[in-house]
Amino acid sequence: MEAKQQVGFCSVCFHLSAEPVCEICSAPNRDHNTICVVADSRDVIALERTREYKGKYHVLGGLISPIDGIGPDQLHITQLVRRVSQQSIKEAILAISPSVEGETTTLYVGQLLKPFTRVTRIAFGLPMGGDLEYADEVTLARALEGRRDLD
Repeated sequence: MEAKQQVGFCSVCFHLSAEPVCEICSAPNRDHNTICVVADSRDVIALERTREYKGKYHVLGGLISPIDGIGPDQLHITQLVRRVSQQSIKEAILAISPSVEGETTTLYVGQLLKPFTRVTRIAFGLPMGGDLEYADEVTLARALEGRRDLD
């Protein structure tokens, strides 16, 4: 019960954190020019396990799913666009699971970010309908290495 009261969301990236700003956002040795956009905190943990990615993150808090009543306004998309437009972000990597909702979210977020920075997405080393949190480290590392520009 005490842990639930102490854990909240980072005020910068919306990853789970016991502090107002998470340890990834406050780490001076992380690449401040790259943001990896993910659906939820489990995806941050999965990507961190690869030890390949050295930038910052932004957790959307879910995926766009009209059938479930989740639109862009229920996610942390506005904060992401503000962050990218106001900081010197050179690349936004969209690391969102390749499901129907994931594709919708990727395309929507990609179009919003394109005017401000280079937008890439992770390569498809992941099966369609798969979740990042269940992928092994090698598959995730290859997916990060093989990312490409969003058309």
